[in-house]
Amino acid sequence: MTQPLEIKQTGRTDIFAIRFHPHGFIPFTSVAASTMENRAVPLTELFGNKGDQLETEMLAALTTEERIQIIEAFLMDCLVNEEAVDRLIKSSIETMLTLNGQLSVAELSKELSVNRRQLERKFAAQVGLSPKQLAKIFRLQATLKTLLLKGQAPSLTVIAYTGDYFDQAHFIKDFKEFTGVTPKKFYAGNLTMSTLFATFE
Repeated sequence: MTQPLEIKQTGRTDIFAIRFHPHGFIPFTSVAASTMENRAVPLTELFGNKGDQLETEMLAALTTEERIQIIEAFLMDCLVNEEAVDRLIKSSIETMLTLNGQLSVAELSKELSVNRRQLERKFAAQVGLSPKQLAKIFRLQATLKTLLLKGQAPSLTVIAYTGDYFDQAHFIKDFKEFTGVTPKKFYAGNLTMSTLFATFE
C-alpha cells in the first residue's frame, strides 16, 4: 500500500489480518505482486475456488485460535515454492530494514553491487513496490514505532528529527501520502493507531 485505502463498514466489523514481510507472500501465489498494489484483492482472484472455501471457513470459525489453524493449514497447502524469493530481494530488504529506510536506491544498488534498473525490476515483480517506495514506508514505520515506545506525543519537529527527515514539512508530507490526512488529524492525541505502522520484526 502506497496510498490510503478506505474501508466503510456496513454493520459490525471484525478484522483478522496476516502481515507478510514485503517479499513473504510470493511463495504462496502465482499472481504477480505488481498487480496487487493499492487495492483490496478478492481471495478468488488469488486462489480461485480455494479462496471461496477459505472465506466460508473463516467466517464460520468462532475463535481466533480456530482462524489461525485454518489459515495456517491453507497457506501450507498453497505453498508453491519456498525458494521463490530472490536472494537479492532478501538482501535488499534486510539492508533497508537495518538502516530504517534511510538510504537512496543508488546507495542500495552500490551496497549490493547490482544495476539499479535490475534491482527495480526485481522489486516490481516480487514486492510490488519500487525500492524507493518501500524505503519510505520503512522510514515512516521506524519513526512511528519510536513515537509509540515513548508513550506520548512529542512535537512534529521532534518526530521529524527522530526519523532524520529534512524538516517537519517533509515528515508531514510522507505521512499524508500514506494515510491521506495529517498526523494531528490521524492521531487526535491517541497513539494507539501507531501499532498499524509497526516495523516488521
